[in-house]
Amino acid sequence: MPGVRDVSAEDFISAYASHLKRSGKLEVPVWVDIVKTGSFKELAPYDPDWYYVRAAAVARHIYLRKDVGIGALTKLHGGRHGRGNRPSHHADCSASVQRKVCQSLEKIGVLEQTDNGGRRISQDGMRDLDRIATAVVEAAKEDEEDEEEEEEEEEE
Repeated sequence: MPGVRDVSAEDFISAYASHLKRSGKLEVPVWVDIVKTGSFKELAPYDPDWYYVRAAAVARHIYLRKDVGIGALTKLHGGRHGRGNRPSHHADCSASVQRKVCQSLEKIGVLEQTDNGGRRISQDGMRDLDRIATAVVEAAKEDEEDEEEEEEEEEE
């Protein structure tokens, strides 16, 4: 049975983000359309569904590791801070955004807190993510079969 590790990150994150949006269980804060995701950014994200994508990326990241704190997630989603004509440096993203994403995922039962203050994936969350990964693999197989059929028809 394929797991999250067997699927490309891009395919899995887009599939899980659409699942979170369709289910409607993930509580999205009211400020998501105006907030910047880091102090080094100039504008808010253009994608109106960025919160679901971030939640899916955080869930996948925590699934692949034992437990993760907010500080590690801020480093993960940080980026390049342009400092004018001086050399660029790495800057961390907003810890508040990461904390709210984790709290939203905790409310729907995907994550749980550990004793040391970090977050880890719950049993329900693990089952949910594995189910999405299996669906992504099956969809990829169907696409490959459709392409093969089209190629055979073109050859004839």
